[in-house]
Amino acid sequence: MEFTIREATLEDAAQLTDLLRELGWRPDVQTMPLDQLTARVTRQLVRCLDNESHTVYVAIEAVGTIAGYVTVHWLPYLMYPGPEGFISELFLREAVRGQGLGAKMLETVKQAAKDRGGYRLQLINHRQRESYQRGFYAKQGWEERLDAADFVFYLD
Repeated sequence: MEFTIREATLEDAAQLTDLLRELGWRPDVQTMPLDQLTARVTRQLVRCLDNESHTVYVAIEAVGTIAGYVTVHWLPYLMYPGPEGFISELFLREAVRGQGLGAKMLETVKQAAKDRGGYRLQLINHRQRESYQRGFYAKQGWEERLDAADFVFYLD
């Protein structure tokens, strides 16, 4: 199957909302009324599209359906010679997994990082996720940092 990868636009909000629902990972995404969820996705897209510190790429099937997306945030560390790209989301519809699309999306982000003079890319993958279990990122040349701890602080 052929896919086109391009930067997201606000017109993609409804399809991205459908994709998030299809994933079924977050209870609030499943239970929130569709119009409210679409409005939330739109607000987040506006934030991402508002400046060059964030990029959202969508993968489009030949029929025009969004098959997946990846979000990257460009972090300007003072100690590094260039920005670090942090991939916060890389999600594909189940029907298109295993066809090389995830690798193609990572290559798109790698090229964008090189074009920006980036230093490195980083992401977090939960060990219980299917992509971690099958070693998707390791197969793409990513290294798991065993000496780092991942901390979060929830702001209610």
